[in-house]
Amino acid sequence: MHYTELNEARMNRLDKTTQLTTETPSALAQLDKKYLWLVLTEGWCADGAQVLPVLNKMAQGNPNIDFKLAFRDENDGLMQRVLTHGAKAMPKLLVIDPENHILLGQWGPRPQGAVNLIANYKKEHGIVDETAKADLQLWYFRDKGVEIQHEIVALMHQVLSTSLQNLE
Repeated sequence: MHYTELNEARMNRLDKTTQLTTETPSALAQLDKKYLWLVLTEGWCADGAQVLPVLNKMAQGNPNIDFKLAFRDENDGLMQRVLTHGAKAMPKLLVIDPENHILLGQWGPRPQGAVNLIANYKKEHGIVDETAKADLQLWYFRDKGVEIQHEIVALMHQVLSTSLQNLE
C-alpha cells in the first residue's frame, strides 16, 4: 500500500509537470489511423508511476491514440504473451490495431537509459537494493520523460513503416 500511495503522488506531480518535446506532437500527428495503447501495469509499480504520465500526455494530444490501462495480474494470459526476457516486467505498452486486435508493437518496462542504469548497478553490486531504486528515481527526474518520448515515437515510426510495407 505504501508504494501505491507514493506512486499516486508521483503520478500526480508528473501529470502537472511533464512537458512534451517540440518534436513529439508533430511526430505523433503523422498517425493516420486509430491505435490502441494498452498498458499493463500495477499501482505499486515505481516505473509505471514514472512512465504512465508521459504516455498519457502523448496520447492526450492525439485523437488517433486510445490510451487504456489494465492490471497486469488480472490479465495474466495477455502478460504471458509479452514477457520481457521471461519476466512479467511492467509497465508494458502494447500498440494494438483496434479494428482487428493485432499487436503491432510493444515497449517497456523502462527506457533504455534506465535499463542500463539498473543492469550496471546489478552487475556491480549483485542486487537491486534501495540505493539502486533511488538512483533510478533520480535518473527519471533528470530525464523528465524525454527518453520515453523518443523511444515511443521511434516505436510508432516502426509501426507505421511496417503498416506501409504490408500495403505494398
